[in-house]
Amino acid sequence: MGSWIDFFFEPYYSYSTLDIWLEALAVLFGLASVWYAKREHIWVYPTGLISTGIYVYICLMAGLYGDMGINGYYFAMSIYGWYRWTRPGEGAPILPITRLRGREAMLSLGLLLAFFGVLAWVLTSYTDSTVPLIDAFTTSIFFVGMLEMARKKLEHWIYWIIGDIISVPLYFYKGLTLTSFQYLVFLGIAIAGYISWRKSLSVER
Repeated sequence: MGSWIDFFFEPYYSYSTLDIWLEALAVLFGLASVWYAKREHIWVYPTGLISTGIYVYICLMAGLYGDMGINGYYFAMSIYGWYRWTRPGEGAPILPITRLRGREAMLSLGLLLAFFGVLAWVLTSYTDSTVPLIDAFTTSIFFVGMLEMARKKLEHWIYWIIGDIISVPLYFYKGLTLTSFQYLVFLGIAIAGYISWRKSLSVER
């Protein structure tokens, strides 16, 4: 049993108590935020603000500069999404779930690829990141996923699912086991969220 604990949590032996508590809080509020997203609940945003604010610091310390940036972006987009969900426009109903189709879907994918190309070059050329390409890809896919979530597009869950699959081993490799487990839970919630939103979309039609 001890060997398994060491395998998963040995990196924490060298961390400060404050850093461990900060990661635990970030994980707790991050899980709450994704759960609220699945339920289409407005609390997805305030809980997300707390989690992403903490993760800006955690990713900086871990040398995950792309993920540090994406968490700063999440923070800003949480404010934007909070506003959009509650104020869809004068006389308009609450923003409904819709799908990415045709040209809109191609633009979304194009944005992902363009962002990845630029960020991969920046991280490779100007940082000491040990995982620049993976960091760039997860950052890019979550960037577009957050944008599409704010627009309540069903396909944002697909972006989350792909990003979560990659993030589980990435964060474990960087010694952030709690965050790795968080992304494993995120993966399950994202799959359930996709199914739930797809059912809601069918009902709305």
